[in-house]
Order: sequence, then structure tokens, then C-alpha cells
Amino acid sequence: MSLLTVTRHMLRRDLLLAYRHRSELVNPLVFFLIVVSLFPLSLEPDPKLLATIGPGVIWVAALLATMLSLDAMFRPDFEDGTLEQLMLSPHPVALLVLVRVFAHWLVAGLPLILLAPLLALLMNLPSQSLPALLASLALGTPVLSLIGAIGVALTVALRRSGVLLSLLILPLYIPVLIFGARAVTDAAAGLPWTGPLLFLGALLALALTLAPLAIAGALRISLE
Repeated sequence: MSLLTVTRHMLRRDLLLAYRHRSELVNPLVFFLIVVSLFPLSLEPDPKLLATIGPGVIWVAALLATMLSLDAMFRPDFEDGTLEQLMLSPHPVALLVLVRVFAHWLVAGLPLILLAPLLALLMNLPSQSLPALLASLALGTPVLSLIGAIGVALTVALRRSGVLLSLLILPLYIPVLIFGARAVTDAAAGLPWTGPLLFLGALLALALTLAPLAIAGALRISLE
């Protein structure tokens, strides 16, 4: 089969499996909603305070919610032997794992973006900050998935690798968190916010270029 046919079948398979395990998809979204909702309940009912901390809260919650769904990216295929067949494919493994990461973003990252306007309202963010919030999440969440996939590929053969996975990828998530929250904060203050988005775009371009190669290499190491 051609590369286009293989990638189309892979994407369809991953989305179908995700649909059959809908409860696993809902858990990160519920976690995202609960974490953000707890802050207005635990702090003083001050709208200015909520608007000040809102960008950071939403971004931290999105980061943690993404981490909850990372383990399902390669582990089921590792356990049933599908991952070994993937590595034996005549097509470039880097492109095939990129399709897998894209499927993960569709079911884990895109719903976070769709839920973000509701949480922005909950955190009393001004309306002018909403475009920056959506744009930063649209650029940042794919980077989170790509970086997270590297960590999952390195630890897929290990049992109870959650703590190790967190230690590996959390330091790499910090630039995305900083620039994502900064864009929303600047927009809320009425300042230009395209600068942080340009940095996020650069991180996304770098991740799209290098991460698939790193994921493929990490999977080969894990399967040896």
C-alpha cells in the first residue's frame, strides 16, 4: 500500500479505537474542568484576582490533562504487538508515528481547545483575551503531544512509568507553558500578544521537524 493509504488507515484506526474507549477520552476533559473550577472555589470571590491568575491556571490544567492521556499513545500497541509491526513497516517510521501523534491531538488536545472558552468565562477573563487563549492552545497543545510522545516512546516498555515520564517531559513543557500563558496575559492587559505566539509557532515547527525522528529512535530503543 502507498504511504497515503497507510496513514489514512492508521488515522481511521486510531480514531475508531479512541471512540470505542470514550471513557478514557472523557477523563482528561473532566480533570481539566475540575482543576480550573477548583480555583474560584478556593480563592476569594475577586473577579480581578481570577482574571490575573486565569491564564496560568488554564494552561497548567491543560498541560496536566494532556499528560493524563499520553500513556495510551503507544502502550496498547506495545502490549498487543502492533508496535513491532509498525517498526517493520517499509514506510518511514517517523511519518507513521507523526500520524499517531496527530490522532492523539485530535482526541486529547482539540477538545481542550473547544472547552477553553467556557473556562475562560469561569475565570473571568476579558473577552479580548479569548482569541489569544485559543490561538496559544492551538499552537501549544500539539507541541505538548509531540514532546510527550518522545517520553512515552522511551518508557513504553517499563511498568509503572508514570513518575519517570513526568520527570522526563515536564522540564520540556515549561517553555510552552510560559509563552502560552504570557500570550493570554498580554491580551487581557491590552498589550500586543503576537510575540509569544511567534515563539509558540517556532516551537511547533521545531517539534514537527525533530520530534518524529526522536520518537522513532526511542521506540527502536524500547523494543530492543
